[in-house]
Amino acid sequence: MTDDPTPVDGPDDDSFARSARRPRSTDPLELGFTPRKPVPWLAPLLLISTGLRTLLAMLFGAYLDKRELQNAFGDGIFRQVGPDGGLWLDYVADLGDGFNSTYSVAYLLAQPELQVDGHRLPRAQTLVMGGDQVYPSASYSAYEDRCKGPYQAALPVTPPGRPTLFAVPGNHDWYDGLTAFLRLFVRSRDRHFGGWATGQSRSYFAVELPADWWLLGLDDQSGSYLDDPQLTYFDAVAKKLGPQSRVIVAVPAPTWVKAGDDPSAYDSIDYFIRTIVTPTGAQVRLLVSGDLHHYARYTGPDRQLITCGSGGAYLYPTHHLPERIEVPPRDTLSRRASRTRPYDLVARFPDKARSRRYGWGVFGRLPRRNPGFTTLLGTLHTLLMLAMAGVAANRGGGTEQRLFSVPLVAMLVVTMLGAGFFAKPPSAGGKRHVRHWILGVGHGLAHVALAAAGTWAWLSLPLYDWTWPLPAVAAAVVYGPVIGFLAAELVAAYLLAAGAFGVNVNELFAGQGIEDAKAFLRIRIDPDGTLTIYPVAVDRVARDWKVNADTSPEASWLTPTRPLAPRLAEPPITLLP
Repeated sequence: MTDDPTPVDGPDDDSFARSARRPRSTDPLELGFTPRKPVPWLAPLLLISTGLRTLLAMLFGAYLDKRELQNAFGDGIFRQVGPDGGLWLDYVADLGDGFNSTYSVAYLLAQPELQVDGHRLPRAQTLVMGGDQVYPSASYSAYEDRCKGPYQAALPVTPPGRPTLFAVPGNHDWYDGLTAFLRLFVRSRDRHFGGWATGQSRSYFAVELPADWWLLGLDDQSGSYLDDPQLTYFDAVAKKLGPQSRVIVAVPAPTWVKAGDDPSAYDSIDYFIRTIVTPTGAQVRLLVSGDLHHYARYTGPDRQLITCGSGGAYLYPTHHLPERIEVPPRDTLSRRASRTRPYDLVARFPDKARSRRYGWGVFGRLPRRNPGFTTLLGTLHTLLMLAMAGVAANRGGGTEQRLFSVPLVAMLVVTMLGAGFFAKPPSAGGKRHVRHWILGVGHGLAHVALAAAGTWAWLSLPLYDWTWPLPAVAAAVVYGPVIGFLAAELVAAYLLAAGAFGVNVNELFAGQGIEDAKAFLRIRIDPDGTLTIYPVAVDRVARDWKVNADTSPEASWLTPTRPLAPRLAEPPITLLP
């Protein structure tokens, strides 16, 4: 068992070297990384590349799976205890997106102390990252700019408490087969992530906490399964558990919620609890995950189920969450599933009303956040209008015009298929229901109607009667931008309407890229075994930063020009021994 995973071969020298490189400005050359804007999730090239990565991960994930190779790695079980016999532990997930939101959370995590709603919350000795540490896909440069760089700026050197970092990989960390994740969080040299020491020896981990609490971090490869080396590792951990043990399980996704649409989603977690933890007599008191970018807590007769994926990525709504869930779901095909228990939704951040108001902001945010998507819509609608105009005017045109024209039937097929796939992309999880088909077809017909109206308006103008190719040039310069904006607003209206039926909810909020409403968990374990969860929330992240006047080694490089105002998303949650 390892008490402190931080290597002893000179971390202080490395800390002094890094502290000497404090930036004098916010220039990337000074910072050592490039602060990135939020990912424009509806950008055409990004949509294509993300869809391909997701598809490849689904088709070839087993061939890229590096977990079997990790059997050759270390198999340490770590121990984390604070100087007073208790422990402060932080949990953050879904963090590597835009700089403002990611760094706002990192900045709060790194401060020596937070005063939140009358509670004094010291900096944690242990930090757990719960998945999706980078967006949109895993690569060294993306990790450096969107994750490691901001956290290095927040806590440049290791403070006296020597906090330790453990990380769970999410689906975005898996897009390269876990290569970059292992290089960053599982390494034998320079075991530092900013001022945090990296603690784990595999993509999963077990940590003994005070008073016989245990933290188990799982890697289920995007919900597929738990590999044999991982189960063997946790079999060894289970030998240290007993009836007095209480367990926190950190998983990549809140499958207890997702099981409502896909009953098999929770199977791997249930299998782990049923076969590894339950036979020891230990109790799983808390399941925690990211993946859905909000804070939500379900409570049941024996444990708490918490989603806290608000570390930096775009906000995901809370007003669609079910008020009650059954875990495991009754209609799972697993023959040996645990006994189904009800869990009630008792807290969420942002609240239901505010989440719904955020949804209405799609009309302004979608075209502003995704100019490439608006341009794509304008191009497609321009081609559709020219095809309709050619048929309506019954003009064959010259040879050149016919070569550059697009058949109307082809454009109509592209429009309807595009709308149908948009309602339920092939890479999306869950089942395709009748509502997906109805909304997809309705969305496509709405675009055809918009194109027909645009064609009528265009034919009413004298521009169409100009000599070829002037009408096509005028359509690209005049018609394209206007119809692109109108089509984007039509998509926004569709997303808002579809969201009311539980369709394209992710796209409704991903297209807006809302940076605000962020949260993380600060957890206190007392020496007597009492565990208290403080869900720290920030209604508005900082947008402007300045170089910190405090040049002490541990001080954050950048500070917000207007102070952040953290608060509790709900009153502290106490789990008694």
